Amino acid sequence: MAQLQVTGGRFSLTMLLALSQFTYLLLGATVFQLLEKEAESNNRNYFQMEKLSFLANYSCLDGPALEKFVKVILDAWESGVNPSGNSTNPSNWDFGSSFFFAGTVVTTIGYGNLSPTTFSGQVFCVFYALCGIPLNLAFLNQLSKCLTLHLGRLEHSMVSVVPYKQCVEVLAVVLLLLMGSVLFLVFPPVVFSHVEGWSYGEGFYYAFITLSTIGFGDYVVGNSQDKHHVSIYRSLAAVWIILALAWLALLLNMGARMMEHFLGLQQAPVRAGEEGKPSARKQEEGLSRRVSDQRT
Repeated sequence: MAQLQVTGGRFSLTMLLALSQFTYLLLGATVFQLLEKEAESNNRNYFQMEKLSFLANYSCLDGPALEKFVKVILDAWESGVNPSGNSTNPSNWDFGSSFFFAGTVVTTIGYGNLSPTTFSGQVFCVFYALCGIPLNLAFLNQLSKCLTLHLGRLEHSMVSVVPYKQCVEVLAVVLLLLMGSVLFLVFPPVVFSHVEGWSYGEGFYYAFITLSTIGFGDYVVGNSQDKHHVSIYRSLAAVWIILALAWLALLLNMGARMMEHFLGLQQAPVRAGEEGKPSARKQEEGLSRRVSDQRT
């Protein structure tokens, strides 16, 4: 009967989570539609007016010819080629840019603005991702464990001064959150706004979308053709992504540990077949007690 109740409770929890997920998706779809649909319509009308104005100013072109040229531009953009400027634009496949692309593959960010176009490149990308994604997860996990170890030593030294372990853990999480936020979320947008010409809000938006591995691709560093030292710039951006993801993994692990502690979810594991049986230590204590009684 208890097992049925537990099963029913799990089933109810699953249904509740599924309903919450579906409701959250409906809410997001409604809000995004209200916020973006009118802007999309305005942009579409503006682009159509610009095409008509272009055809009026250049009478040697007709509508089909312009549409064909627009398609050429779109194909170039989808292939990762910036249609503005000339052939002297920085390459998207120099070593630094390739390093940045490899980082977006193994971290599953996938901006979508750049992808392999050759068959051999696509095949290599598949096998590279199959091996690189688990390797990246293992690396981030190990790095977060190392950081947790050093943080635990810091907590131990702080506990010797402040004899309240829970307060020390909360303080350590708060300090980690503040330092990591400044280093990985607050300061990088300042650099992006200076180098890319974005506003600070756009830089912060790019940082969050990148580190959450959403990766829309609407903002990508080093995309303009007038950037100097693009290769080094993108390589440093890839290193920033890896370190920031390790910080997020550490933060999530600590948050989960604190949540389990406060909710009382940490229980001693029970081996199969030992449920309902007294522990070995209790059995030994009972046996020794009976032996002493017989001797007396």
